[in-house]
Amino acid sequence: MALSFDPQKLPVIGIDDHLPALTPAVLHGDALRQRFLTPPVWTPEIKTEGRFTERAPAHASVLIALVPRTEITVLLTQRTDHLTDHPGQISFPGGRVDPGDADAAATALREAHEEIGLEASFVDVLGALPTYTTGTGFIVTPVVALVRLGFAVQPEPCEVAEVFEVPLSFLMNPANHRRHSVELNGASRRFLSIPWDGLDEVGQPRRYFIWGATAAMLRNLYRFLAA
Repeated sequence: MALSFDPQKLPVIGIDDHLPALTPAVLHGDALRQRFLTPPVWTPEIKTEGRFTERAPAHASVLIALVPRTEITVLLTQRTDHLTDHPGQISFPGGRVDPGDADAAATALREAHEEIGLEASFVDVLGALPTYTTGTGFIVTPVVALVRLGFAVQPEPCEVAEVFEVPLSFLMNPANHRRHSVELNGASRRFLSIPWDGLDEVGQPRRYFIWGATAAMLRNLYRFLAA
């Protein structure tokens, strides 16, 4: 569904630099694994968006794939512009639940393989965050996993324009989280963005504008790890 506004042109109404950034000790692979083994008592900050459509809700899963390089990074995709849902946006690999999927993790792994060619044998699922409901009616389970080095990606060109990685430390620093507001259908809607200045697949500087559901799920990951 095409947007009626450009989120990158909306003013920033707040930056959350009053919240602490997560330290490297918290973002280490072993610490992440332990956090999911013994999760804290916590509450997601953002659970749902205002609905944009009257479409019946559908369950989906996404894979928050953590890559243990010199520092841990998060694997993200740029969706192609012609897709029906969230065209051109930055997202995690993922999609709708199929009847044959055993659970949310199975959906996330299957979709990641279909979208970017990520083999499940390289993925170690740590656990899942609470569901997040998008304005387009998807009830999304974020599945968090560590990805063993040596994996390869092969984007499905009809769905994925680019695959890239962002340092987890950057995403888990609320000083990089921006708040925005927009009027839609007579109602004020608020959302987060986490713009990241990186290099594209040919090494050219580029701003990746992470926002909406992807930014919200990353914010919930921050709350989970910070609790």
